[in-house]
Amino acid sequence: MGTAERDEDSGAGTAGGQGGPRFGNIRIGNVRGGVVGIGDHNHIVNGPQERAACDPAYEELLRAVQQLSADLERLVATPELGALSDELAGAQDEIRRTGRAGAGRLARLRVLLQDAGAGIGMLASGVAVGQAVGALLGG
Repeated sequence: MGTAERDEDSGAGTAGGQGGPRFGNIRIGNVRGGVVGIGDHNHIVNGPQERAACDPAYEELLRAVQQLSADLERLVATPELGALSDELAGAQDEIRRTGRAGAGRLARLRVLLQDAGAGIGMLASGVAVGQAVGALLGG
């Protein structure tokens, strides 16, 4: 730990003379992979952010969902694409947390892919998601 210095003009202390912007007597540098609580009566809970182990079929779905999500950002927004984009984000989160996506989510993805229409069907990523969902739902 560095030595504490005092900035005579602002009255703010610094740790080892390094860090980022000053807020009162607090200097914030870089924080990565952790949490910071500032002030009184803080309660911080930070668990490990590990990704759950995935079945290869869900890994394939996750890759296809990520690609389709990126492709959707380049299309003109419609309510159908917005709903699909939201469900894709939920699917990514669920697969990362649990290693799979529930049957209800897969069924919603299938319906939303159909609702999004021909524009999605023309995207290779849309076809890949449709195929992965079909394989996981059995048809």
